Amino acid sequence: MKDRQKEIRDKIAKRRKMQGQKRDSWSVTYNEDQDGFHSTASYEIPPETDHPLFRKEVFYFKILVSIVLFLMVAIMFKKPIPRLEETRDVVNHYMKKEFQFAAAKDWYQDTFGKPLVFIPSDKEPAVTAKKENQEFALPAAGKISESFEVNGQGMMIETDKDQPVESTKEGVIIFTGEKDKLGKTVVIQHSDKSESWYGHLGTIDVRLYETVKKGKIIGKVSNTEDGAKGTFYLAIKKGSQFVDPKQVIEFE
Repeated sequence: MKDRQKEIRDKIAKRRKMQGQKRDSWSVTYNEDQDGFHSTASYEIPPETDHPLFRKEVFYFKILVSIVLFLMVAIMFKKPIPRLEETRDVVNHYMKKEFQFAAAKDWYQDTFGKPLVFIPSDKEPAVTAKKENQEFALPAAGKISESFEVNGQGMMIETDKDQPVESTKEGVIIFTGEKDKLGKTVVIQHSDKSESWYGHLGTIDVRLYETVKKGKIIGKVSNTEDGAKGTFYLAIKKGSQFVDPKQVIEFE
């Protein structure tokens, strides 16, 4: 009996030596008792190993490259350098013009049932029933002081002083800031890829990439020098062409 037990132990030791550290199969252990021995089956979990398609070095390298690119872009816009002006224009073009934020938001809402908000708005827009029935709503009550035919891209509208300017249609803010000949300007991109431009503003009350509803106040008009009236610029862009706002907006 002892010879038989020794033979079994030798076989188990030999098997373990051949398998080394890999223990991914069933193994049999033998325990002695007063009458001899008996066997019990057990399964030993193999040690954890990295996925064969996952390489830590490559993963960490990608993270490092992403951080470096982010810092380079941040520095480029934080501290404008004349030599990088062309690069900034390219980044602005692809970040603001090529990506259709409004269309992406509508696709997300149609697919998942909830609106995709880039920057949430904490105020509900005040919209009248009349505006809801129009594709583009009137941004502010007033009269046209310079027509599309004269301007070539948009129109100037004269209003009361400090008059709020509202979004003509739901969309995503893709530009806030100063534009040549337009002063303080807000550009809203809509889901049909059209854009509405609001220039010559006295104040801007929205943030870049904020989602706005039709009728959302985006700023106030700029007042005339004598402070008697207010004025602002309005343009509608479809594709690469500006169209007469009177074609899509009902002016009083």
